[in-house]
Amino acid sequence: MAQLSLRGVRKNFRNVEVLRGIDLEIHDRELVVFVGPSGCGKSTLLRLIAGLDDISEGEFTLNGRSMLNVPPSKRDIAMVFQSYALYPHMNVYENMAFGARLMGLSKDEVQKRIDETAATLQLGPLLQRKPRELSGGQRQRVAIGRALVRKPAVFLLDEPLSNLDAALRSEVRLEIAKLHNDIGGTMIYVTHDQVEAMTLADRIVVLRDGVIEQVGTPRELYETPANAFVGTFIGSPRMSLLKAVRDGDRFGVAGSGAVLLPEAPETGATVTLGIRPDAMALAPAGDADGFEAEFEYAEYLGNEAYIYARLGDGTRISLQGDTKALTHRPGDAVRLRPNPAEIHYFDSETGRSFRRT
Repeated sequence: MAQLSLRGVRKNFRNVEVLRGIDLEIHDRELVVFVGPSGCGKSTLLRLIAGLDDISEGEFTLNGRSMLNVPPSKRDIAMVFQSYALYPHMNVYENMAFGARLMGLSKDEVQKRIDETAATLQLGPLLQRKPRELSGGQRQRVAIGRALVRKPAVFLLDEPLSNLDAALRSEVRLEIAKLHNDIGGTMIYVTHDQVEAMTLADRIVVLRDGVIEQVGTPRELYETPANAFVGTFIGSPRMSLLKAVRDGDRFGVAGSGAVLLPEAPETGATVTLGIRPDAMALAPAGDADGFEAEFEYAEYLGNEAYIYARLGDGTRISLQGDTKALTHRPGDAVRLRPNPAEIHYFDSETGRSFRRT
């Protein structure tokens, strides 16, 4: 069992405040992903949990016990680093056994744990190899295996897939998801890749500039973002933001006309419309409804296509299109029709979401 609680956690490096009051509860057996742009504080928060850095202010407890004065080796937490951090002069077996031996386990218990972990991660044939003889994916599995052998209460993974190519990232990502399903345990995973966050997490913690913007399941963050930042950060291709002026139920964009949105919540006279690619479509020829735009280019991906167009005010917008209907050329005039039920409304000044009633 491993339940973590962070209350009012702050971290300062000299005069720079990196984390500015983090309040977060992580439940037993959860896989929680910290996600956000570079410099948002996600890796720093992970290091505070591991005990590699000291908390400047606030409280961190594990199963109700304060961790503020507990050294990393006594926290029952194992960390998998972005750089693997394998000992180059040791083979795979010795790398995996090193931490377990420091725990004072018997030789037979160390052997048993390595056998179990090697079977889980398919590392049996690699136990006598040195790290330089392994591929990137194999090294990552060894780094994960080294943590597993310790059987900690909490696993911390700091951008473990960032050094792998795209195909290997997908493969190892599936292995991590299966691993969590097989062994349980509480996992905290740090990444800047929102696709990893969406596919792995039970809950996602979105950070920006040292504060938590929103915590929720992947579905909650995708369908009901708390603000425009979360809306654009979660989802690929990203949500398009349109600056609109409201006149009753009509919302106009400079140089592109207006659309009727009768389901819109109460907003101010100016509002930012958030529209995901699958919530916007090309209007049929001769259709007078929708925003006027200029076709820029299309990305053909085999089973789907993404179309990019520019509105009259210069805003670029993306939409999901039919691969069989990609007949437009750059510079062509097109009309874009949004799905009113799928539009998000944000305050133009604060970015916060206007909730539907």
